[in-house]
Amino acid sequence: MEDIQPSRALFTGDTPMLDARAPVEFGKGAFPTAANLPLMNDDERQAVGICYKEQGQEAAIKLGHELVSGAVKEARIQAWADFARAHPEGCLYCFRGGLRSGITQQWLKSEAGIAYPRVAGGYKAMRHFLMEAVEQAVASAGFVVVGGMTGCGKTDVLAQLDNALDLEAYANHRGSSFGKHATAQPSPIDFEHRLAIALIKQQARGHAWFALEDESRLIGTCALPLSLHQGMQKFPLVWLEDSREGRIERILRDYVSGLSAEYAGLDAENGFARYREHLLTALGKLSRRLGDERYRRLRQLMEDALARQEKDGAIDLHRAWIGSLLSEYYDPMYDYQRESRRSRLLFAGNQSEVVDFLRRYRP
Repeated sequence: MEDIQPSRALFTGDTPMLDARAPVEFGKGAFPTAANLPLMNDDERQAVGICYKEQGQEAAIKLGHELVSGAVKEARIQAWADFARAHPEGCLYCFRGGLRSGITQQWLKSEAGIAYPRVAGGYKAMRHFLMEAVEQAVASAGFVVVGGMTGCGKTDVLAQLDNALDLEAYANHRGSSFGKHATAQPSPIDFEHRLAIALIKQQARGHAWFALEDESRLIGTCALPLSLHQGMQKFPLVWLEDSREGRIERILRDYVSGLSAEYAGLDAENGFARYREHLLTALGKLSRRLGDERYRRLRQLMEDALARQEKDGAIDLHRAWIGSLLSEYYDPMYDYQRESRRSRLLFAGNQSEVVDFLRRYRP
């Protein structure tokens, strides 16, 4: 069976993928539709790698066949066969599309009677394809950055657009010091893959330009591709406006009600304690910038609000520290940013006005 080449169709069609790499490799980065069904587990791969360095390729291959034999070999072939039968439209790969995927493909055919396509160049080639797609888009597609004060609802705007790239969704992080979710972020590589695949899918739907939220290079532990981040310093800007009261309520929704529910849903017994630690730790990260007096005052307000919330579920007291943090820290910073970007400003308005403008906008 001929190898298949990395292509947009692999990703726009959500092609199921059998990843024959070791779990440690898979954990560092894979693709959203991939299942890790390794030829060798981590220990076996390490032993073969040491053998290769000390005794050469022939000895390493021999050791690999010894380690993956008998019942171990049968179990792995059975897992591959189950996947292939469940996903006849799928494909398989290893790191470079070499020996491991070749053996996997060969054993599937000889032992299970299944001819299953292999991706030429493997994981490395597909990752290069995706990153090149991002580079090409930055160079040739149009982008508009949605900016605005903290809590103004930029993510809510993106949710109403067909051509949005929601960077924070791909990173599973809201982007601020408080932005971590109760669930873990993807690996930095998985984040890049999510972004690239979303971009390719949007292009496949016919979109030629994209809206995205103003972000720092790092969204939690995930880094934007350098070319995209550099472009965001030059792309046209739309500024979303909202009242201070509206912003406080939105932050209350996302970072208090929503976040506490996330933690409770994951851990009914210790969820509130983890949520409490989340907020206090996030505020602590700002302590040097806030200064000692202001930090202590805001922390006390936060602790009072958390104590009340834990006691009877009331969240009203959280408005105090949220409002103070906005007016004393975030708002002055964003005022400066808007003024420094005035030359790039296309439009400013409330949520419905910005959504309407972006739906009608043509570069």
